[in-house]
Amino acid sequence: MLRFLHAADVHLDSPLKGLERYEGAPVAEIRGATRRAFMNLVKLAVDEEAAFILLAGDLYDGDWKDYNTGLFFISQMRRLEAAGIPVLVIAGNHDAASQITKVLRPSDNVRVLGTKRPETVRLEEAGVAVHGQGFANASVLEDLAAGYPAADPYLFNVGMLHTSLDGRPGHDPYSPCTVDGLRSKGYQYWALGHVHAREVVARDPWVVFPGVLQGRHVRETGAKGAMMVTVEDREVVSVEPRDLDVLRWAVCAVDLTGAAGMDQALERVGEALEREVEGADGRTLAVRIEMGGACEVHEELRRDSERWTQEVRGLATRFGGDGVWIERIVLRTRRVEELDPVLDREDALGGLAASIRELEGDDARLASLAEDLADLKRKLPAELFAAGEVADPTDPASLREILPEVEDLLVARLLGVRSAGL
Repeated sequence: MLRFLHAADVHLDSPLKGLERYEGAPVAEIRGATRRAFMNLVKLAVDEEAAFILLAGDLYDGDWKDYNTGLFFISQMRRLEAAGIPVLVIAGNHDAASQITKVLRPSDNVRVLGTKRPETVRLEEAGVAVHGQGFANASVLEDLAAGYPAADPYLFNVGMLHTSLDGRPGHDPYSPCTVDGLRSKGYQYWALGHVHAREVVARDPWVVFPGVLQGRHVRETGAKGAMMVTVEDREVVSVEPRDLDVLRWAVCAVDLTGAAGMDQALERVGEALEREVEGADGRTLAVRIEMGGACEVHEELRRDSERWTQEVRGLATRFGGDGVWIERIVLRTRRVEELDPVLDREDALGGLAASIRELEGDDARLASLAEDLADLKRKLPAELFAAGEVADPTDPASLREILPEVEDLLVARLLGVRSAGL
């Protein structure tokens, strides 16, 4: 029996931008999280005597030029070398752009597979053949796996590939391929990278994305880490996710429907926060609170959002002390009174409400609006969208999601102006 670790998308020292703009953000802890998660990976390999480690791309993060990042990686590899654990690496799209990748020489136990053609590394003692090819540049659009060799019939075969497979939302379509194409090679396990969510794509053979090693922003929520793969008689007998993250991101949805006052609303937020803290198993927790539902406190929340923010931050310290940071509070509540009667009005207000409702159900018009808003997105800081801080105006699904909020806000404001006699 042998066991090995499959990880990908480490993004060591990923330069998270804009954190200083967030009140109370644990900046140093967030920026050091990728290193500490990687140290957890190395410790796991040593403690459980892994036969080898596979790193399936994006070890580094683009053109980040701090060579201390590379020196940290080398120091961790020497810990593995002392334990007799080899490490096989392929370059992903971010590694291809990395200055660190091109300059620093890894330790002797690290084998970086080539980028010009597929390469096979045989680990004779383990009875394993690892096949792979890294990215020669930051945008590889051809199916690299098509050129991989057939399986060695006398060994356990692993294919390493940085790929979007047949497409995954939010990921560039790099090195596209199909499960059938991978299956045709006869390998027992495909160690994939590039997609940041854990996913077991297939089990015959095993085709696996381990996901990002450490979540870096609120779009990378939940447990993160690597896969421990157990093999007996050249067959995979188990693929276990191992949580290695040190800081966990969460989006906490709180339904305030029917909440009669601020005390009741805060009670529901507290209950939701308590559940998230329990699920984090002692890790630092970065939480985005999203509140929705029709409730009597809707107007109060909108009118005094700063007070509400501080109330929620106070709750966070009660349940998690300094280990909980409220990244952002999103208000998506609605007034209790139905806005549907506004649709029956034959004035400009009724026409506005009707137009918004029609847009919500019209895919073609939403897509057209998203195209029209592309120029607006280009003028806004890219990190806003990378961290999920604002809705993406070029994504029809995001636009549809915020339309009820837009309708509520516009109609409420206009009704308020009219009732004031303006």
